[in-house]
Amino acid sequence: MTAIAPGFAAEAHGVVKRFGPIEVLHGVDIAIPVGDARAIVGRNGAGKSTLVSLLTGIHSPNAGEIRLAGQPAPAQGDRRAWRERVACVYQRWMVIPHLTVAENLLLNNQPARAGLVSWRSVRDRAMAALADWELDVSPDLEAWRLTVEQRQIVEIARALLQGSRFIILDEPTAELERKEVNRLFDRIRALQDAGVTFLYISHHLEEIYEICRTVTVMRDGDVVADAPLDELPRDALVAAMVGPGVATGRRQSRPVSDAPVKTGLEIRDLALGDDIEGFNLSVAAGECVGLAGLAGSGKDRIAEAVAGLAVPKAGTISIFGQPAPLGSVAAMRAAGVGYVARDRHVRGLFPQMSVGENLVTTILERLGRLGLISSAKQAATVNDQIRTLGIVATSGEQRISELSGGNQQKAMVGRALASSPRVLVLDAPTQGVDVASKEALYGIIDAAKARGMAVLLVSDDLDELSICDRVAVIFRGRITRSFARDWKEHDMVAAIEGLY
Repeated sequence: MTAIAPGFAAEAHGVVKRFGPIEVLHGVDIAIPVGDARAIVGRNGAGKSTLVSLLTGIHSPNAGEIRLAGQPAPAQGDRRAWRERVACVYQRWMVIPHLTVAENLLLNNQPARAGLVSWRSVRDRAMAALADWELDVSPDLEAWRLTVEQRQIVEIARALLQGSRFIILDEPTAELERKEVNRLFDRIRALQDAGVTFLYISHHLEEIYEICRTVTVMRDGDVVADAPLDELPRDALVAAMVGPGVATGRRQSRPVSDAPVKTGLEIRDLALGDDIEGFNLSVAAGECVGLAGLAGSGKDRIAEAVAGLAVPKAGTISIFGQPAPLGSVAAMRAAGVGYVARDRHVRGLFPQMSVGENLVTTILERLGRLGLISSAKQAATVNDQIRTLGIVATSGEQRISELSGGNQQKAMVGRALASSPRVLVLDAPTQGVDVASKEALYGIIDAAKARGMAVLLVSDDLDELSICDRVAVIFRGRITRSFARDWKEHDMVAAIEGLY
């Protein structure tokens, strides 16, 4: 191995990572100088999260070496040593909600005397840190009361108090307003000047040109570009992310009828907060429209509003010309909306219930009278759904948690279709399923279109978007680009990432 140059906050040399028989990192090399702000970018599945898991000691490489501050990485179980060298501020909460701000700031690092925590010293050190960051909150405030911006400050300040001078920021601006983003960037620049190093993970490419100095581009488990940002124009960056030959081959297989059709779903002047104001979109009967965007773009909130999960501040939603009641799942379902949530484990499945029970939860009133369900009607409905959707299960009585991910996803779509909706809203419908299950789910979507449903498909996955008749791209709450079926991967990725 060649000698490792000094002055690097973090390095990976020839790093290989496998999960079972699947190799997800293929000899990755990266070196981040002290005081740098390095962006790491790539499409979903590029290997970014796996690399971060190695740089933070969550996993160990199968081959190669990780070094921090010029030294070999600590043993995986030595969490204190890892905390002193690297910290990651994740998009999800990593503070402990019911501990105070002071307790979170000094977590695992409390000053002690004779083996006992000095709570006066904890509070004093917390107050000093809050003053340094000009954060006007009480050290005694419970952390769950913090805003997103305040929580991020607490996490960064905690990392510095623990001694880390290398901080990984994972999608730090996804939930921030622009003025909060500007304040975060000002703090990052000040810390860089003090020698703190940042690894910045973001899908918002326009932001990395604003805050980062260098960039590493990953694709399919490899580093494909590594350069100063001022030497890598935006078109070249997107081209590196997309790579050659990323055609899905599906867009030409589904011609669109030129016959006049009626509007199935119409969203007018919708306001949901979070930068979503005056949003407009329509989907015709028999049409599949993609709503593409990054996490935090607003696309999932739009889907939730159509499903009745989010209560709009203003605007209307019409189903085949009829105004729909807003803010009620049951009312929107009665109006003709079927909905498949993004995360089947958190918001979709009842894992301890059977396949059949999951399939019919939206239509129980149709299966009996006076609150009593006819087991014969339920069995007939379930068997018909299993056959139509191609669900592989021993029977409708099998627990749904025992099925493969693809069959669980088919069941979720089947439950949405059970109520005979006229509008079908699908949020990342093929996420986490195998190729065969994807094809089956695409077939189910085609069948729904053929029956005259208006289909809204919310996604940032190119393969999913390729089945759409047209795609609207949403960025920070507004539609910035619209694409017909013949879109190019480079143009779509650039629009999704905000480089339109």
